[in-house]
Amino acid sequence: MADAPEEPEGKKKSSFLKYIILVVLLLVLAGGGFFAYQYFFAHKPPVTAEQTKEQAQAEEKKAEEPQATAEEKKAEGGHGEAKKGGHGGKEAPSNLIALPSFVVNLADPNARRYLKIVLSVEMTGNPELLEANQAKIRDALLMLLSTKTSQDLSTLEGKILLRKEIVDRLNQAIGQAKVARVYFTDFVIQ
Repeated sequence: MADAPEEPEGKKKSSFLKYIILVVLLLVLAGGGFFAYQYFFAHKPPVTAEQTKEQAQAEEKKAEEPQATAEEKKAEGGHGEAKKGGHGGKEAPSNLIALPSFVVNLADPNARRYLKIVLSVEMTGNPELLEANQAKIRDALLMLLSTKTSQDLSTLEGKILLRKEIVDRLNQAIGQAKVARVYFTDFVIQ
């Protein structure tokens, strides 16, 4: 009978110790969560006017450096620069225009494959020509792209050939040779 009163005191001590460990564990987890929030998710402090001035000055310096090297290259004879026409070394200004994406079925006989392509067009003339002839351009490109197979477009040579064909089709659609180059900004075969 003497042992009966001691067992409840031992159970009380062990359950009290469990609660203390649980509280300490919760405090550690809460502190870790707060630290993780502050480190990963908290907003950065607002940028002061001095910091924006410093950033603007740094960007100006970076912008000046490439121009100086381009001017030096021109003074050295213009190595690596493409000259268009015989206008005394002056180049026609080029404009880069992004076209909306094209999604077409490819002409694969065995499988159903799709091509999603987004183009940027470099023009030497008036960029409004593309907007004025947008229906003709979309028709010409959709007709060209739907004749290709995934095997035609999987190689580098096939993509280069496609670029040339697109330039030809665009020039034909606008009625003038104003499209200089075409760049693929997105090219997915699925």
